Amino acid sequence: MNLSLSGRTFSIELEWYEQLLSFYLQRTIDIAVSHVERVTTEEPMSNWAELRAPGTFIPGIIKAGTYYTTKGKEFWYVTRSMDYLTLELRDEPYRRIILTVDYSQVWAERISTAIAASL
Repeated sequence: MNLSLSGRTFSIELEWYEQLLSFYLQRTIDIAVSHVERVTTEEPMSNWAELRAPGTFIPGIIKAGTYYTTKGKEFWYVTRSMDYLTLELRDEPYRRIILTVDYSQVWAERISTAIAASL
């Protein structure tokens, strides 16, 4: 997974196997920085009431794909890593995007800075 922040757009570029495991047909998820309400590196809460449609779930190994929760439609690509990056969104197809990425704290700070600059 490759992340990039250019101008007012945050992009998540998925590798082919990440697309396969998450059943996400497009290679890139683009998000307008102005649509990010909150960014955090805290471990997100997950519960049994989520509906996976479609996606992959192997407990303790991977949670990937589209999930429907009480908060709305979410995209998850989480592996064993504990480096969480959670984006809470508005006016986007997904209400939240939850990832595990290297340097999640650095990315959270970069995105927060971009949000502040867009105000």
